[in-house]
Amino acid sequence: MTVHSVSLVIAGSGGAGVVTAGSLLLEAAANAGWYAMMSRSSGPQIRGGEAAAMLRFATEPVMSHDDSFNLLMAIDWENIGRFSAEIPMVADSLIVGDPAHGDAPAALLNGKPRQAALAMTDIAGRIENGRPNMVALGAIAALIGLPPEAMQAVVEKNLKRKGQAAIAASMAAFHAGVEAAADLPPIPRLPAISAAAAPRWSITGNEAAGLGVIRGGVRFVAAYPITPATEVLEWLAPSLAKVGGTLVQAEDELASINQIIGASYGGVPAMTATSGPGLSLMIESLGLAVAAEVPLVVVNVMRVGPSTGIATKSEQSDLNIAVYGLHGDAPHIVVAANSVADCLFTSQWAVHLAEAMQVPTIVLTDQAMGQSRAIIPRPAELAFIGQRETAKQAVEGERYKRYAVTASGVSPMAIPGTPGLTHTADGLEHNEFGTPSSQASDHLAQMDKRSRKLSQFNYGDHWADIEDFGSGADDAPQEVPLGDTAIITWGSSTGPAREALQRFSDAGGKARLISIRLIAPVQPERMAAALKGIRRAVIVEQSHSGQFYRMLRAFYDLPAETVSLHQGGPLAFGPARILEQLNQWSA
Repeated sequence: MTVHSVSLVIAGSGGAGVVTAGSLLLEAAANAGWYAMMSRSSGPQIRGGEAAAMLRFATEPVMSHDDSFNLLMAIDWENIGRFSAEIPMVADSLIVGDPAHGDAPAALLNGKPRQAALAMTDIAGRIENGRPNMVALGAIAALIGLPPEAMQAVVEKNLKRKGQAAIAASMAAFHAGVEAAADLPPIPRLPAISAAAAPRWSITGNEAAGLGVIRGGVRFVAAYPITPATEVLEWLAPSLAKVGGTLVQAEDELASINQIIGASYGGVPAMTATSGPGLSLMIESLGLAVAAEVPLVVVNVMRVGPSTGIATKSEQSDLNIAVYGLHGDAPHIVVAANSVADCLFTSQWAVHLAEAMQVPTIVLTDQAMGQSRAIIPRPAELAFIGQRETAKQAVEGERYKRYAVTASGVSPMAIPGTPGLTHTADGLEHNEFGTPSSQASDHLAQMDKRSRKLSQFNYGDHWADIEDFGSGADDAPQEVPLGDTAIITWGSSTGPAREALQRFSDAGGKARLISIRLIAPVQPERMAAALKGIRRAVIVEQSHSGQFYRMLRAFYDLPAETVSLHQGGPLAFGPARILEQLNQWSA
C-alpha cells in the first residue's frame, strides 16, 4: 500500500541521545527528498530526565502530527509512561524496546500495539564506541525505507570534528541496526524519491521568528531567557552580530521590555522574546509604549498556564492577555503565526506593522511551533521592511508636534537630539506636543488618533490564510466558497485543521479553511467576505476555556450553526477529531 507519511517516536532517558538521533534522522530525510517535522517532549527538568522525539516523514510538506504513531523506538523505558497520552498507539503500531531494560510500561499498551525486541545495548556493545541510539537509527531507517547513504552524509557532516574513528563507529552501529531490522515486524514505508532539486530548509519556529525580525529590520534585542522562547535568543545572538545588531541579556523581563522601548525611542527597531509569565510582567511597559507611540515587537512563545504552568508543553491560552491585558484603552497589534514556516513571515510582517504605525506588536507562537523542527521548501524573500515616518528637521517658526493629529493617525517621530525636535514621551496622556495633559479634549483626540491608525491601515490579504478544499479548488480562494462549511482557527491548530480538511476533500467533501493571522485589530468586513455562503463553522483552538471562540463571537457575525472545538494543553488536536465534526454535518 502506498503511504504519504510515516510517524514515529524515539524515546529514552537523559543521555540516551534521543533528540540527537531525531535530528540526524530529520536531516537524513531531507537528503532523501522527503519532508519532515520533529517535535519533542520532555519533563520540567533543566538537564537530563526522560525525553521523546516525535517525527513525521512525508512526501509532501506537513504541518502537524498524525492521530497516532506507526512506531515507538524506546532506547530505554525511563519514565516514558509520562508521555503515554502524547504517544497514541493503535493495533497496527509497533513498539520496539531493548530487552536489557525490561518490558514496555502498561500505559503504552492501551491501543494494543504490536511489540518486538531489539537488543540495542548488546549490539552497540559489540562495536568499539558503538552507541545504542545509532543502532536504533539504523533499524528505523530500514523500517521506513530511508536509504543508508542519506544517513552516511549526515553522520559525516555532524561528526567531522570528532574524527574518522567516531564516524566509522557510528556508521557501524547504524548498519548493525539496519541488519537487525530484518527480524522486526514491518511498518509502512515511504516511497523512494529523488533528492529535492529545489533547496529546502531545516528550521524551527523559534529560529524562523528570529530570522523574520532580522529581515524586518530589527537591530536591537533585549530579553531574559524563558522556556520555550530561549532558542529565539540563542539563534539571534550570533545572527544579529552578523548584520551589525546587538543582543543584551537583561536581568529580568521588565528590564528587557524597557530596554527595547529605549532603543526604539532612539531610532533602532527593537524586539524581545518571552513566554506567558514574561509577557505578564511586561504589560505595564507595553502600555507605556502604546501611549508614547514607540514601535516594538514582542514574540510570545506560549506555554501551558496559568502562572508558570507546564513550561515544556504547548497551549494557545495567552490569547486573552495578548489582546486585552493592557489596562485602559490601549490599541495595539496582535498577530499569530500558523506554522513553523509562517513564523518567519509573521514576525517579519510584525516588524513592518510596528514601525509603520509606531505601535507595539505582539507575535503569538507556541511551544508546538517554536521548538519543532521542520523540513520546508525555501521561503520566498519578503519585501516587508520596518519603515517609520521620521521627522528629520524642524520647520522654521513652528513648534514640533510629536503627536500631531493626522488623517492617518501616524505622526512624524523624531530621533532624540535632533535640533528643534525635542519632545516628551512618557505614559501620561498628552497634547500634540507631548506635554502632559488632563484635558478631556486632548485625551479624546489622542485616543482617536491611536485607534485610527490601526483601523485605517491596509493589512491586505495577510490578515488570514484562506483556502478552499474540494473538487474545483485551486490555489486561490473562491469569491464564493465551494461548500457551505468552514473551519476557523489560528496558530498551531491550523496544521491539524488543514489535514482534516484534506481528508474531508479526499472523501468528496467541500469546505473552507480560515486561519486568522491578524488577531487584533479585528477585521469584520474581511471576515464577512470570507464567510459569504458559509452556513456552519467549527472553531478549533487549544485553550481550556475557548478563548478564541469567545473573541470571535464578540467581534464577528458567525454562522448560526457554529461549534467550538477546544481543549487545554498539553495534548494537541489530531485531524481525526476535527474530521469527525465535518463528517457529522455531511452525513
